[in-house]
Amino acid sequence: MSVSNPYQNEVIISWTEIHRDARFLSHLLLAKGPWKGIIAITKGGLIPAALIARELNIKLIDTVCISSYDGNTDGAAQNQKELEVIKMIEGDGDGFLLIDDLVDTGKTAKFIREKLPKAYFSTLYAKPEGKPLVDLYVKEFAQSEWIFFPWDIEYQFSIPIHHRPKIEPKA
Repeated sequence: MSVSNPYQNEVIISWTEIHRDARFLSHLLLAKGPWKGIIAITKGGLIPAALIARELNIKLIDTVCISSYDGNTDGAAQNQKELEVIKMIEGDGDGFLLIDDLVDTGKTAKFIREKLPKAYFSTLYAKPEGKPLVDLYVKEFAQSEWIFFPWDIEYQFSIPIHHRPKIEPKA
């Protein structure tokens, strides 16, 4: 069964942008604390959680591990699947920051909200369908945009145009 790709545009986020946006989010979160710790949603929330923990001097970090996207070996995992809960934590999240990189359709966020209703849910980025489920985010993207994070892509050398074969204009 073939699943159509709902994404019309692609956005590439750099390491510099991740760091800048995590620091900005940290400034906003500092005023809302103090926090008992951070709960990162893996895998995407691990790096933002580490950056925020550094900025806010938070030593206690835990994870909830949920798989919600599926893909193949020749492309991004752009197909949402049934949620697979690999690891959940005890409690209701009271006093904790819940951190993820992105809230997309809200499927994972809705599940997490039910399990950890008292956690303060923050993401770097949000899309319209998911943003009502988070307490705070830095930037919003269109629902039709696929976000490539720096850990999703490889940087490689690009041959300068003057070394490439010339393209002749059509007559």
